[in-house]
Amino acid sequence: MDAARLTMWDDDACRRAHEATLEVLEETGIDVHYAPAVELFADAGARVDGTRVRIPAELVERALASAPRDWVVKPRGGDTEPLILDAAHSYCGTGSDVLYICDPDTWERRRVRRADVEGMAALCEKLPHIDFVMSMGLPEDAPQAIDDLVQVDAMLRGTRKPLVVAPRDGHILPKLQEMAALAGERDSFAIYAMPVPPLLFDEDGASKAIACAELGIPLIWAPAPNAGSTAPASIASVIVVANAEVLAGLVLSQAVRPGAPFVWGVGVGAMNMKTMNEVYSSADVFRGHQAQTDLARWYDLPSFAYAAHTDSKLLDEQWSAEAALTAILGTMSRGTLLHDVGYLECGLQASYESIVFGDHLIGWSKAFMAPLLVDDESLALDEIKTVGPGGNHLARPYTREHFRSIWQSDLFDTTRHDAWQANGSQTLLDRLRVRVAELRSEPRAFELPDDVKRGLDAILADVEAARPGS
Repeated sequence: MDAARLTMWDDDACRRAHEATLEVLEETGIDVHYAPAVELFADAGARVDGTRVRIPAELVERALASAPRDWVVKPRGGDTEPLILDAAHSYCGTGSDVLYICDPDTWERRRVRRADVEGMAALCEKLPHIDFVMSMGLPEDAPQAIDDLVQVDAMLRGTRKPLVVAPRDGHILPKLQEMAALAGERDSFAIYAMPVPPLLFDEDGASKAIACAELGIPLIWAPAPNAGSTAPASIASVIVVANAEVLAGLVLSQAVRPGAPFVWGVGVGAMNMKTMNEVYSSADVFRGHQAQTDLARWYDLPSFAYAAHTDSKLLDEQWSAEAALTAILGTMSRGTLLHDVGYLECGLQASYESIVFGDHLIGWSKAFMAPLLVDDESLALDEIKTVGPGGNHLARPYTREHFRSIWQSDLFDTTRHDAWQANGSQTLLDRLRVRVAELRSEPRAFELPDDVKRGLDAILADVEAARPGS
């Protein structure tokens, strides 16, 4: 092993968690509150009693065998590489659906607007370590009937990178494909969906699972049981509940169409029982995330995990510490899709600065995890012998050829104190705000043609007119 990697559970631990999960699925089962999904489970061989669905082990093993081990999500142009969804590749991206943003001009906390979703997507288009984009915000100025499609519209206008989309339900997925195709690539997004913890599938989630399988769209099925509230107050037990939800989702997906693309979602929650608030960046939560990522790799399935976020309400010392810790832990897990880069306030707030900082921290983490070679060129024995005791390597051709390969930050300050003071004694946050202002003042990396924008407008208008609740 010549590259850094983090693990929590070995094969024996994964096997024991899997066996415990099979027992929960077969004896306790899940509640399914969507008749088409109940019928699919029954046809596949599950035992159905009203809404309760009990899943025998052979159905789980069959679903695990039929799930594809890799899938490609394409960009819509630009220099971004496609996402290869497998257990060997790892990518980073933002998160979805926060309610608030730290305004990049006034630095006040306010509700997210449509322009923010597009602006953050446009920012991500310029960042080298953001590989996929999620909305980051739920815009308050969007009509409620189409707020999920407005997010997609805004992201398509801001970036060509692959998207992870969280629509309200599965019935709208053909329209999302139409929008993506109009913007350049039909197969340029995956769907983020969740069961209702503990052990319950509603129409919103189950309809997404079914539609994704029918249309060949990658389904990210991500659980969220919480220690002490919707799962026992034990991280290992939370993982069993989560795994039961994920494997049941896999069985449903493969019952619709064997070979449907599926991403194993990571999700361990914990509650601060004094405040009744989620503890999003806790060490124990990340231990659970890592064990789940190990479990997904044991299944040889692509995974969906976390990186570079914080529980802090402000861009302060807690923010920088938690963002750094979760960035390195997340990237070292080597989960396939690492999301929520830039989240503040336990997933309630976003900021341009936090996204840029997260991108930088991921760059640091990637440099740390790169293979440290031991070969003739890297050992440089001839250089050591030629310079000898008491010499220096400053003027050597080897130094000129290789010194740039040693990663150095262009954001963290490494100057002498007097030089730092002469440059205005800038803090990290000062430098980030300068960086964000520069990126926002630069021309957009791309613009959709006017006819494409008009086509997207027409789709939104059609859906708003026809969708229930409009």
